[in-house]
Formats: sequence, structure tokens, C-alpha cells
Amino acid sequence: MSYAVIKTGGKQYRVSTGATLTVEKLEGEVGSAVTFNEVLLAGEGDGIRVGGDLKGATVTGEILAQVKGDKVLAYRYKRRKGYHRTVGHRQRLTKVKVTGIDL
Repeated sequence: MSYAVIKTGGKQYRVSTGATLTVEKLEGEVGSAVTFNEVLLAGEGDGIRVGGDLKGATVTGEILAQVKGDKVLAYRYKRRKGYHRTVGHRQRLTKVKVTGIDL
């Protein structure tokens, strides 16, 4: 079973063919193809390839959905001043199904 470590949205993900992952929002419509060019590591059987061995390696996937994450609440408060604020945030996410790893 081969796998790869890719970088997208400032985070790293270990993926294999057929895996579904949720990453920060990517531009594209549902059903369109997406390519990840930043492959940091690849493993095939017993061997591991890193860095210069991966020039031109790509991971391809298909966008399954554009969704929003859970709401995160931030509460600001200053004691004895009567100051308090509540701010909410929902991160936009993309669900991607990995269709192939091209080394």
C-alpha cells in the first residue's frame, strides 16, 4: 500500500488512494479535480522517498463537498470594566477524495 504526505493550507496530511480528507477551503466546484504539488514524503512497500527524490510528484483528488466547520466561540472580557464581547467563527472547508498518487 502506497501513501504520501502532502502539504496544503499550512498543514500536512498523510493520504493514500481512496482516502477522504477535510482540508481548508480550495477553489473549485463539486466534482472537479484538484492536484496537490507539494508532496513531502512518499512510501511504497518498504521504501520511503523524501525531498529530491520526489521532484514532479503529485497527488490528485476529487472535490466531494464545500462545507463549513463547527462554530468556534471566542469570548473577550476585561474585569471590573463592564467589557465583554463574543465573536464566532466557522472555518470553510473542502472534502476531498484522493484518486491517485503519481510518483
